[in-house]
Amino acid sequence: MANETDSLTAWQVNPDLAGLDPVSPADHCASLRHFAAGVTVISSADQTTRAALTATAVCSVTADPPRLVVFVNKNVRACAVIMASGNLCVNLLAADQQDIAMAFAGMLEGVDGEKRFDFGTWGSEVTGAPVLQDALATFDCRVVSILDESTHQAFLCEVLSTRSRTDCDALIYINGGFQRIAH
Repeated sequence: MANETDSLTAWQVNPDLAGLDPVSPADHCASLRHFAAGVTVISSADQTTRAALTATAVCSVTADPPRLVVFVNKNVRACAVIMASGNLCVNLLAADQQDIAMAFAGMLEGVDGEKRFDFGTWGSEVTGAPVLQDALATFDCRVVSILDESTHQAFLCEVLSTRSRTDCDALIYINGGFQRIAH
């Protein structure tokens, strides 16, 4: 008899739904613009390289054990560094850290690679991944599983260290721009 895990990995789309076409990527993205999300910088480091990117595709998975899922485009350098190191830090940005978000999103001309780390004060905690010292919250993680999903890798991460601030507002991304949201 197959166990429950085997049946989940053998999941098949409902035959009544299998033939339906998905929405276009443009329609999907247009609707997602209304989905407010906290702005993060996903950072990682291996023996020789630090890399990071601005992202909103982060989600809590479970509290016990403490886990997040982080989606990273396969074509960015940080993805390869995460895969090589097995670590990452989710740095949730405060409202006054839009310049950091822009730097790691590649929105500032002439700022790329290691130059991005000139924005903010960086240290490390448990895993060795870069940790933004004055982020609204940080989640220093080890990668426990990877799901190859189309253009992205989905990193299931276990949180080994976290900290947060209560003296500032959050930075969110909605409707194609950065916004401040009070807590």
